Amino acid sequence: MTAQRVQDTTVVRPAPRPTATRQLVCLGFCGGGTGPYRAWTAALDEGTDLALVCYPGREGRFAEEFARSWDELVEDATAAVLSAADRPYILFGHSMGGWMAFDVVTGIERQGGRLPLALVVSSCNAPNRGLTERDRFPALGDSDSALLEWMTTIGLLPAYVRSDAGLMEMAYELMRADIRVRDSYRYTPGATTGVPVQVLWGRDDQVIEPAVAEQWRQVCDGDFRCDSLPGGHFYTPDIWRALPAHIDAL
Repeated sequence: MTAQRVQDTTVVRPAPRPTATRQLVCLGFCGGGTGPYRAWTAALDEGTDLALVCYPGREGRFAEEFARSWDELVEDATAAVLSAADRPYILFGHSMGGWMAFDVVTGIERQGGRLPLALVVSSCNAPNRGLTERDRFPALGDSDSALLEWMTTIGLLPAYVRSDAGLMEMAYELMRADIRVRDSYRYTPGATTGVPVQVLWGRDDQVIEPAVAEQWRQVCDGDFRCDSLPGGHFYTPDIWRALPAHIDAL
């Protein structure tokens, strides 16, 4: 994959700010693309560029095959993050994207690549717990109607998709492909990061372990903070729209 192709199809900048001195690089959650993050441009100052990583099989990478395993997606996401890192950056991941961001950072540390100023994980249990039933939502065995309810609730389905049977079939395929990748996740024993880490989680999120701060601290060798926010897995709508305001490194 050439650097130009990575930039054109994988790293999406909704409102490029070429003179910005830093950037917020975001990794997607299960079944998601770059759409849920695009409005964050308005929540960032002019000195911060927003760079969104698009996984294979969606948006500008629609013609590509979905990743077949967690490790394959980590390799793809790492290449994207490093291609975007042309200036100091903060790496953000929500839900499944939090584990993805952790594995990307620890991999870059092992390789001696350009590390982020901070790692921010949102609505994500600590990786050293491994995958548990608490994390398996949505589940691979969920019906189409259950997946539809979940995707609609979190805003993944625009009206034009819901009204087109063909597009809906592709949405289900995408969701189940991501679930398979998520379910192949395995924590690398002993993996830790020295990058400053901030954990964000919703106070009403039933997915997150009560001991989330203590568990995440076990894999963090550097500065660490944990902040709870109003709402559930995607917070409240107002909090989500302005989530960058809660990122300490920005």
